[in-house]
Amino acid sequence: MGTPSRSDTTRRDVPSRRRESEGAWDDGLIARRVTEGSGGEQAAVVQTRPSGAQSVAPLAYDGPLRSRLDAMRELVGLSRTRLDSRTLAEAGRVLDEAAARRKLSGQHTVVAIAGASGSGKSQLFNALAGVAISETGVRRPTTAAPIACSWSDGAATLIDRLGIPGRLRRRPLQSPEAEEQLRGLVLVDLPDLDSAAVQHREQAERLLDLVDAVIWVVDPEKYADAVLHERYLRPMAGHAEVMFVVLNQVDRLPGEAADQVLDDLRRLLDEDGIALGEFDEPGAAVLALSALTGEGIGELREVLGQFVTERGAAARRISADLDAAAARLRPVYATRRRTGLSEQARDEFSARLADAVGATAAGEAAERAWLRNANRACGTPWLRLWRWIQDRTELPTGRLPLRSQADEQATARQRVEQAVRTVADQASAGLPAPWAQAVREAATRGSQGLPEALDVLAARAGLPPGRPPRPGWWPAAVLVQAAMTIVQIVGGLWLVGQIVGVMAPNLGVPVLLMLSGIIGGPLVEWSCKLAARGPSRRYGQEAERRLREAAAGCGRARVLDPVAAELLRYREVREQYARVMGAGAGVR
Repeated sequence: MGTPSRSDTTRRDVPSRRRESEGAWDDGLIARRVTEGSGGEQAAVVQTRPSGAQSVAPLAYDGPLRSRLDAMRELVGLSRTRLDSRTLAEAGRVLDEAAARRKLSGQHTVVAIAGASGSGKSQLFNALAGVAISETGVRRPTTAAPIACSWSDGAATLIDRLGIPGRLRRRPLQSPEAEEQLRGLVLVDLPDLDSAAVQHREQAERLLDLVDAVIWVVDPEKYADAVLHERYLRPMAGHAEVMFVVLNQVDRLPGEAADQVLDDLRRLLDEDGIALGEFDEPGAAVLALSALTGEGIGELREVLGQFVTERGAAARRISADLDAAAARLRPVYATRRRTGLSEQARDEFSARLADAVGATAAGEAAERAWLRNANRACGTPWLRLWRWIQDRTELPTGRLPLRSQADEQATARQRVEQAVRTVADQASAGLPAPWAQAVREAATRGSQGLPEALDVLAARAGLPPGRPPRPGWWPAAVLVQAAMTIVQIVGGLWLVGQIVGVMAPNLGVPVLLMLSGIIGGPLVEWSCKLAARGPSRRYGQEAERRLREAAAGCGRARVLDPVAAELLRYREVREQYARVMGAGAGVR
């Protein structure tokens, strides 16, 4: 080759100086241009300028999406101590990506071109860019590293987030009209999804989680590939509004075969659960084209340009990610059964604890103690004396008690444990497994030391020391009983005096006095017993009530309150989960 002349050098410098005068790109892109008046590609002109020369407005989420993200953040915070990190990993990733994407440009839309080897995705990438940027050919895999192409300035931070180095960043070759149509588009050519190199597939899958939208490129031979549908399309069915499905290489199909393949592709997508954007309904756009001949490229460019102009892909992608993360969390938050602890269950638990501490027996003992005290106070002296002698002279039978104190304590402990298990099962019924486990653990922790605490309360709330209180009629009854006794004694002494001749004979009066005392004393005692039934019953019921309230208070503080706190936390996370599952969101 000859040495270029001074005039040739001058002509080649003119476009370069013209580009510099038009303003430097601030995103460090490697530009590919062609010489004016020719269709061939010129050698790459590298221009790396420092970023930050142009301020770009960050992405702004509208109210509903912000509310859903806040609810998800609150949901994750409330659940960290109840759910393992793997369960919350996807939700945390979505929150992190939403926060990171919000700080970046809201005027750009990152669209990835994904597909299997041989589908022609790199060829489509070049066709949209208007210049051969991504390598194409028969060698597989062709795309070993992702390549980014931006149609406007200010996308440097977005491409940095994707991890694409500056040497793999390009600018398209387009007319001013074409550039205006796709202004704000950042197109990324991903490595092959079925690449034999594992790192290529991993890199493609990583970028699929970061881009705003995806163009899935399929060909007539692999459009029904099970790996593509089961591993990629079906899991991303909820992202239909940010998806394009392109049937490439239709030039290879004769006659109406292209329409038949396209219809079959739509059928497969429908089976995958992907909504199709037909009849002005939201969903994935399905197109047929040939990147080789250019057939359908104009339609794709038009649809893509309208999609980018709306500036809503980033928010719709975040919303779809949020929906997917929330759907994965449904088993640990949602339940169709009514949950909680009813008042009946609470009352039954308190009743079981009261039975365990012997509240009923304590009340009966208090009632008997009151009656015994009434009998002592209002009974005849002779009967009390007889009972005292009988108690003193009665010999033990030698029979052992049926149950020892240790056996009674063991039985009471078993009753308490059974009561705790029952209320824990009732409270956890219908809850998702992690929250049911948390409720049972709270009940178990509260039951530790509960039998001992109930024993202490039983001792404090049992019968008060000393004799039971006396009603106001007891003194009168005691006086009447004393009078009956005195009448008996007077009648008896009178009769003895007559017998020994000290007093004048008159049997009627002393006998009548003695009979009055003998009959009147038991009659007074019987009347006092009837009158004592009501007060004794009330006294026993009061003792039972005190013990039941003490047992219920102890059980509430140690078991029911911790269980209620877990149920309240679950209700809070359910409310937050309902907010996360609310209406969709978009860019403000």
